[in-house]
Amino acid sequence: MANLIYLLQQYGVLIVFAVVLVEQMGLPIPAYPILIVAGALAMDGGTPFLGVLVVAMSACLLADLFWFRAGRRYGKRILKLLCKISLSPDYCVSQTEDNFKKWGPKSMMVAKFIPGFNTIAPPLAGAMGTRLSVFLGFALTGGLLWSATGIAIGAYFHSDVDAVLELLSTMGSTALMVLGVLLALFVLAKFIERRRFQKAMQTERISIDELRELLDSGHDPVMIDARSATAQMLDPPVPGALLVNGDPAKLISQLPKDRHIIVYCSCPNDVTAAKVAKQLHAHGYKRAKPLHGGLDAWNSAFRPEAVVAAELTPEPLAPADARQ
Repeated sequence: MANLIYLLQQYGVLIVFAVVLVEQMGLPIPAYPILIVAGALAMDGGTPFLGVLVVAMSACLLADLFWFRAGRRYGKRILKLLCKISLSPDYCVSQTEDNFKKWGPKSMMVAKFIPGFNTIAPPLAGAMGTRLSVFLGFALTGGLLWSATGIAIGAYFHSDVDAVLELLSTMGSTALMVLGVLLALFVLAKFIERRRFQKAMQTERISIDELRELLDSGHDPVMIDARSATAQMLDPPVPGALLVNGDPAKLISQLPKDRHIIVYCSCPNDVTAAKVAKQLHAHGYKRAKPLHGGLDAWNSAFRPEAVVAAELTPEPLAPADARQ
């Protein structure tokens, strides 16, 4: 452990850059403790505050630009990928979409303080067509606030941080084991949280083939779009579908109980659609089912030409800042 502290003292800038970059790219490695330690070491003659701040902001900006470009190029597909590999519950993208819709690019200033939002917000800004200059301004401001706060905490509590580092140095290799176990427990807790949410959302789904049979047999199911408002802007809904817009309670009184109700979304594992379907079940709508595969399954089955065209020419929407 003494060697680790020595490395932090001698190569703190490189370590700060690497850890912050990895965390901002989406891996579940907390970078804030490193910023706090770097702030404390700066009080004791380590890397100056300005050096740590510049390096941390550079790592943030590099990761943000990477995800922004990915969102601009691949749109909603990169958002789905991030939510699939994230350890947060599968509704993370929908929540971030709603936050971004409400605040626009300005949300980048606080995104790094919100778990899940920090990785999803940059590609969402790119997918929504935010101008690069606007994105850079808010991303730099957000990186500055986030990095400076962590460094300032370390500087303010440097005596306490020094005591913790001294304790860890006396523990030797045991300290590394303790830190490794704590990191493993953090990852495990996030994994369990996601699995618990997925289990809670388990309900009978209807496949696209079953829906096609339903339509061919003369049934006229009610289609409900459970996606966020931002997702509805990125991809048009099923023709005639009712829009939830975050509050299914507003639709309940309008729905007939003698018809099939098909709820769809565009999130991994159909969790938003499953959540709305379970709410409908609780109000007596026993024929409500989430569509397996969501809007992508519908588009592939009933709008294949539009899907192919979208894959070939993934054009972003008009700049988000221009619509505010």
